Amino acid sequence: MTDTDLPKLSGPSRAPAAGGAPKQLVIFLHGYGADGADLIGLAPFFAQALPGAEFLSPNAPERCDMGFGYQWFSRENFGPDLLPKAVRKVAPVLDAFIDDALKARNLAYDQLALIGFSQGTMMALDRTMRRGDAAAVVGFSGMVADPSAALPKAARHPPVLLVHGTADPILPFASLGAAEHALTTAGFKVETLERPGLGHGIDQEGATRAAHFLVEHLSA
Repeated sequence: MTDTDLPKLSGPSRAPAAGGAPKQLVIFLHGYGADGADLIGLAPFFAQALPGAEFLSPNAPERCDMGFGYQWFSRENFGPDLLPKAVRKVAPVLDAFIDDALKARNLAYDQLALIGFSQGTMMALDRTMRRGDAAAVVGFSGMVADPSAALPKAARHPPVLLVHGTADPILPFASLGAAEHALTTAGFKVETLERPGLGHGIDQEGATRAAHFLVEHLSA
């Protein structure tokens, strides 16, 4: 399949709060059964810290198995033997969207941040481990789908922040430690934040930590 054959992602966006051309690009990657509107609601909060950033929140390429929302891949592939193949199959679609979005805005990869939630975190971390071309990556309530993914030797290793609730019933809290181990073993600097009693979601403290993390690492 060539780039021209790939599905084109689309979804809601928010222009820079400061007006004018964007100085950074932040891309949200939603979870299973949601859509881009689910995370774009966080843009005004992050825009307080990053007024020069544009925010994009594409819908995943497939309609969800559940009959509503979208998915990056089917939950039937949610297993250690199937996940790597499922993520790798959809990866070119996400890669093309990100590359095209940066090119259209004349921005470089050191002006890009990825924020994933759940299945979206799997996609964000997979791209990070395969390409490393971002300034910062934040993963909420997720996991590394393919710990064997390998970066090209010359690729950058962007800093990663992982946030996870200790009471997550969907992706167990142990996923945080496993993801941290896979990323640090691959050479990434990883920060973690555990949220006591939080289920499968994003709370105020996690979002605040993520905003500070992006301000620290995104190029102005």
